[in-house]
Amino acid sequence: MTDRYDVAAIGNAIVDVIASSDDAFLASQSLAKGGMTLIDQNRSTALLAAMGKGVETSGGSAANTIAGVTSFGGRGAFVGKVADDRLGEVFRRELGADFHSAGPVTGGPATGCCLINVTPDAQRTMATFLGAAGLVSPDDIDPAVIEAARIVYLEGYLFDPHEARRAFAKAAALARGAGRLMALTLSDSFVVERHREALLGFIEDQVDVLFANESELCALFQTDFDQALGAVRSIARIAAVTRSEKGSVVAEGAEVHTIAAEPVATLVDTTGAGDQYAAGFCLGLAQGRPMAVCGRLGSIAAAEVISHYGPRPQVSLAALASAAGL
Repeated sequence: MTDRYDVAAIGNAIVDVIASSDDAFLASQSLAKGGMTLIDQNRSTALLAAMGKGVETSGGSAANTIAGVTSFGGRGAFVGKVADDRLGEVFRRELGADFHSAGPVTGGPATGCCLINVTPDAQRTMATFLGAAGLVSPDDIDPAVIEAARIVYLEGYLFDPHEARRAFAKAAALARGAGRLMALTLSDSFVVERHREALLGFIEDQVDVLFANESELCALFQTDFDQALGAVRSIARIAAVTRSEKGSVVAEGAEVHTIAAEPVATLVDTTGAGDQYAAGFCLGLAQGRPMAVCGRLGSIAAAEVISHYGPRPQVSLAALASAAGL
C-alpha cells in the first residue's frame, strides 16, 4: 500500500485568537488558568469583545501538529469540519496540507474559534467555541486517507462529541486493518477528567503511541508521575510525555529515554508546545528514527513555537533539525 502521508490527523478545525492578558482578567471572566473551557457562540462573542487586541491565526491542536509535520518536510493530511463561511475558507487556505471532509457545514454553526489569553508567565488559557469543528462524524473519515498514512493521529479534544468519537472508532478500525500506527494526544487534563474510563479503554485497545503532558498523565492514572509512567507502559506501546522545562520522557517497553528541553532565549507563549512536540516526534517515528531522536525532534519543534506568539512554526523546522545534526 502506498504511503501517501507521514501523518493523517483528525481534530478540531479552529481559528485561534491570541491576546495578552493577566490573572485578574482570567478571574473576572471565570476562566481556569491553563485550561480549556468549552463555550457557546454568545459567550464567545462577549469574551472576544472583552479581550485585548488579538492575533488571528488558523489553529486547532491536531491541525497545528500537521503544520509542524509539513514544516519538517513531511507529508500531512488533516480531517476536520468547517462551515461554509469566511473563517472556514481561511482555515483551509492556511492549513498547508491536504484537507479532507465530507463537506462544509451549511445553515448550521459557524467555523469554530479558540480565544486564547496569554499571561506574563507565558501560560495560555483557552476558551473554545467548537462550532462546526465539533461536527466531525464517521462520514468525514475517508478510508483512502487513513489507509495511506503511516501514522493516524487523534486529537483528544474530540472525545467530547459523540459523533466524533464514532469517527475515531472508524479511523482506528481502518488503521488497524491497514497495519498503520494509531496515535492519540490527551490534549487537556480536563478532557481526561471527563472521559477517564473511556480513554483508558480506548488507549489499551486502539492506541500505539500516546502523547500527554505530565499533568494529563497523572490525571489519567490518578497518581504521581513515576507511578503513572509505569502504568502507561502497560497499556501503550509508546508513550511520549512532556514535562515543560524538564524536557520529556519517552517510554517504549522496558526502555525509557529522558530528553532534555531545548534552550529558549525568551519564553513568550506556550500555545502549541505539545502540538509541535507531537509533530517532531511523529515525523521521526514515521521515518523510522530511534526513540531518542524522535523526542529530540519534538523538543526542537516545541522550543521554536514557545519563542513567539502563535501555535505554528515561524521558521523551517527542517532547517532547525538539520542545524542540530538530525
